[in-house]
Amino acid sequence: MRTLFAVPALALAVMATAPALPVEAARDTVRLALPRPTGLLPVGTTSFALRDDARADPWVPGERRHLMVTMWYPARERTGTAAPYLSRAESAALTAEFGVTPPDVLTHVRTNSLVDARPLGWRAPLVVLSPGFRMPRATLSSLAEELASRGYVVAGIGHDHEAVATTFPDGRTTGCDACAHPDPDRISAGRAADVSFVLDRLTGPRPVWGGGKLIDAGRIALAGHSAGGNTVVPAMRADPRIAAGVTMDGISGVSAVGTDRPYLMLGAPENAPGSPFWDRAWSASTGWKRWLTFDGAQHYSFSDAVLLADQLDGDPNEALPGARGVELMRAYVGAFADRHLRGCPEPLFDGPSARYPEARYWRP
Repeated sequence: MRTLFAVPALALAVMATAPALPVEAARDTVRLALPRPTGLLPVGTTSFALRDDARADPWVPGERRHLMVTMWYPARERTGTAAPYLSRAESAALTAEFGVTPPDVLTHVRTNSLVDARPLGWRAPLVVLSPGFRMPRATLSSLAEELASRGYVVAGIGHDHEAVATTFPDGRTTGCDACAHPDPDRISAGRAADVSFVLDRLTGPRPVWGGGKLIDAGRIALAGHSAGGNTVVPAMRADPRIAAGVTMDGISGVSAVGTDRPYLMLGAPENAPGSPFWDRAWSASTGWKRWLTFDGAQHYSFSDAVLLADQLDGDPNEALPGARGVELMRAYVGAFADRHLRGCPEPLFDGPSARYPEARYWRP
């Protein structure tokens, strides 16, 4: 299987180098779709821009810090307009970077979220998602939709100038200024500040999102992939509102200091014991913790990327098909959220599971 999202030579230290080649072309007959969520609730979604007037952008100092945020949440109805996956400009930038045609192919991904659907009127825990470096926030949509269908409010952050393209409501699209000089520590520090700012705007006395009053500010988790995963520990150490964190294949020096709150480390096989930063992060974390790797996983198995590449290519990854990778990610992140935000007993973390034999437990 050839992966759609290969990692460039200037990839961050926290990102594994994908050995496969990009897909060269997408056939017009290919239908791209995210897997349906397993929860019982319909999923609504909305997106908006935020500006932090108190902070300069770390990559374009002449600007204030801008962010895009997508909310996924339990909705009242199952009818409405399905949300787009990427804007045309975002799809064009991503396909140009990785040699995929036609340029609008990623605008046609079928999602399971309804645009601006009315939210259910109950208090819900919040899970914040931070995507991989250079990746749009939409690449964590499968996970976000799953969590929302199970009763969580989810906020996906688009960190400006850190994705190949980010489209704002006024129609402008920014590129990846950070790609010229990727620095894991600088990225994680900036993203940690982004997370705190988004929490301020979502849970403060005047929440920016109309459904903000439904968020239970006492039950918040942060999950991230790659550079987003490397942001989890710095964000938790800087912001006590974050009760629990999940890193998905993203730990470097700034994460190795660990945390005293519940922490789930999910990784590809190369991030088993013997991986120095992961060893240090495990030893330094003093709260509830679990360390798992998924047999056959690639770096981008912890996102929608391999799933979509399999659909484009028609040749699923033999080691771990993209659909199975998404299933594993959803199962373990969902179980973690249920345990630490809802207090539900989760036997999935007691040890190896016959249902998910790819999941290996380390240092219980």
